[in-house]
Amino acid sequence: MAASPDVSVRICVQEMIKYDLEVKALIQDIRECRGPHSVLMELNAAVKEKSNYLRQRIQDLEQMAKEQDKETDKNIIMAETESHRKQMLSNQTAWRKANLACKLAIDNLEKDELLHGADSVRQRQATKESMVETSSNITESLMSISRMMSQQVKQSEESIGTLATSSRSVLETSEEFKSMTSTIHLGQKLILKYNRREITDKLLIFLALALFFATVLYILKKRLFPFI
Repeated sequence: MAASPDVSVRICVQEMIKYDLEVKALIQDIRECRGPHSVLMELNAAVKEKSNYLRQRIQDLEQMAKEQDKETDKNIIMAETESHRKQMLSNQTAWRKANLACKLAIDNLEKDELLHGADSVRQRQATKESMVETSSNITESLMSISRMMSQQVKQSEESIGTLATSSRSVLETSEEFKSMTSTIHLGQKLILKYNRREITDKLLIFLALALFFATVLYILKKRLFPFI
């Protein structure tokens, strides 16, 4: 445009160059965009806005060309107008291609995320099922231990009752069987031994119940609050 001295023409051409560069930059951003769709929509809106500005300035330049007095100036401006119009059409083609590439990339990413999400859900389900099975096994084992200990305690109580009865009989007949003093002492030792066994059994029952309730609380915590 150096051949035309018209200042308004120069300003118009400079603005067209500016809008053209901005449109090209936005198209490149669309080509490199990988989502989400909201970002793509914002970029497309910006391209549309800048393209409208560019189209308006091209029309303004074309009108300026028609208003020129000299035929040579008119031809120069019209040539400039046509060059920018072709550039605008080229931008529109690049814009469509960039949109297609971006949408394809976003679709592929969404498909990958869906596949990974499904794998993650299956893994979590398998983990939960394994935890439930393990918890059930632990609960059954603890219940079995509790039953065994309860039977042992019952047997101990029966043994202690039997020994207590025997002890009373021995005491009642101690005058008659003084010669069996050593046997009575042995019976007393056995009684003391089983008394200690009873304390031990009660302690084991308490520890087993504590372990059982701690395990139940742990399982409930993991089921109700799995991310804590």
